[in-house]
Amino acid sequence: MFDVWNNVLAELEKKLPESHYLTFFKDSNTSLISNKGGHIQISVPNTFMQTNICKKFDADIRAALNNNGVEVLTTEYLIATNKNNKSRETTNSRGSNFKNLSDRVGTVQRIDLERHSSLNIRGQNRTGLSEKFTMDNFIIGTNNDLAVSVAKNIIENPGMKYNPFFLYGGAGLGKTHLVEAIGNELARRHPEFKILYIPINHFYNDFIQSVRNGKMDDFRRRFSELDVLIVDDFQFIVGKEKSQEEFFNIFNDMQQLNRQVIITSDRLPSQLKTVDERLASRLTQTGAYDIQFPSFEDRCAILHAKAEFNGVEIEDKAIEYIAKSVETNIRDLESMYSKVIAMADVKCISPLMVINEGMVGVVGNTTRSKVFSPSTVIETVANFFNISPEEICGRSRVAHIKTARQIAMFIMSRDLQMSTTKIANEVGLKDHTTAMHGIKKIETDTKTDFVLRDQLNEIRDLLNNGIM
Repeated sequence: MFDVWNNVLAELEKKLPESHYLTFFKDSNTSLISNKGGHIQISVPNTFMQTNICKKFDADIRAALNNNGVEVLTTEYLIATNKNNKSRETTNSRGSNFKNLSDRVGTVQRIDLERHSSLNIRGQNRTGLSEKFTMDNFIIGTNNDLAVSVAKNIIENPGMKYNPFFLYGGAGLGKTHLVEAIGNELARRHPEFKILYIPINHFYNDFIQSVRNGKMDDFRRRFSELDVLIVDDFQFIVGKEKSQEEFFNIFNDMQQLNRQVIITSDRLPSQLKTVDERLASRLTQTGAYDIQFPSFEDRCAILHAKAEFNGVEIEDKAIEYIAKSVETNIRDLESMYSKVIAMADVKCISPLMVINEGMVGVVGNTTRSKVFSPSTVIETVANFFNISPEEICGRSRVAHIKTARQIAMFIMSRDLQMSTTKIANEVGLKDHTTAMHGIKKIETDTKTDFVLRDQLNEIRDLLNNGIM
C-alpha cells in the first residue's frame, strides 16, 4: 500500500496547483491504511486536513487510486493521533470492528464519503477520468482555440475525422484537462461507451505486470473492448520498445474499427528519441495540434473565469498583476492565484492588498524580473552557442549564428520590452523590419520546435541567475 499511495501522491502533485499539493499532501503525513473490497481508509493528521481533503480532493484521490489498479467503492478519512492516547470514541462509537485500525493509527475520527450515486462510482472506475475536467470550465483562448475546435468535432463524431487526435504542448498548459473533458462529455452523451483514460506509465506498468503474470490475453482484451482510449504523457514511452510495439498493435486495432484514440505529449512523436517511425507517423496522420502558453489577455480571462467559478471577488489590478508575473504555465498561474486568495482569506483583506504588501512570493520560476542589459543578452546567447558577440552583431548568414541572433532579438523584445528599432541597432541591423522578422520566426518556431524552446528557456535561466 505504501507504493500505491506514493503513486497517488505523484499523480496529485502533477494535477493539483502547487499551493494545494504543498499544503495538503507534501509532508502532511497522509497514508493509505486499509483497502478491503474497495472500501478505502486514508489516514490524515488533523480535523482541518480531514475536512478540506474530503471536500476538495476526494474525486482526485479516487481517480488516482483507480489509475493504480485500486477499486474504490467508498472512501473514509481517519484522523491519526498518538496511539498511546486512545480515546473512548474509538471503542464506543465504532465498536470492535475498528480495534485493529485504532491499534495501527491511534485515535481516529471517521468521515464516511460513500457516494449516493453508484453510477458515478462505476463511471469513475470504468473510465479513470476525473469529473472536475469539463468543457464548460475549460477556458478557450487564442492559445488553444484550434485544439478545442477539434475536441468539439470529436465529441460530435467520435472515431471519424480526427482519429487519432494528437495533442501536444508544454507542461501545465491544459492538455490533460482538455482530453479528459472530451472523455467526460462522450461518457455523458454515450453511456454505453467503454472509455479509458490512462497515463502512459500506467499502461507500461500494466503491460509489465501482465507479462510477468502470464495474463496478456486479459490485458489485450481490456483494450479491445474500448470505444475510446485516452493516453496521457506519451513522451514517457521513450526507451520502452516492447510497450511501444504493444501500443502500436492496440492503436491499429482501434483505428480499423473507427474507435477513437486520443494522445497527449509534451512534444511531437518525431521529436521523441527511440519512438518507432511507423508509430510516430501514424499518431499524427490526422495532424498534430498544440496548446501554447496563453497571452496576457488569455491569462486574465482564465483568472477571471476561475474567480467567477469559485465565487471569489478579486480586483482587476490583482488579476493583471498575477497574469503579468507568471510566464511559465497555467498550473503556476493558478497556483499563484490560489496563494493570493488564501492569504486574503487568512488576513481578511483584499487580494490586491495582499499583493501590494508583498505577502505572496512568486511560484517557481514565474517571473523574468531580473534586470539585465542588451549587451548581457548578446554575450549570454553567444556563450551558449559557443560563438562570439561580434558574430551575433555581424552580417553572417550561417544558420546557427543567424538563429542565435534571432534568439537574442526575441529575448530583448519579450523580456526587455525593447522596440524593434533599438533591437536592430544593438545587433547591427540596418533595417528594423529584419528584427521584426527574426522575432516573429522565433515566436512561431517555438510552437513546434521543442529543442529551440528548451534552448530559449535555458538562456533565460542563465540571464535570470546572472550566469554568462
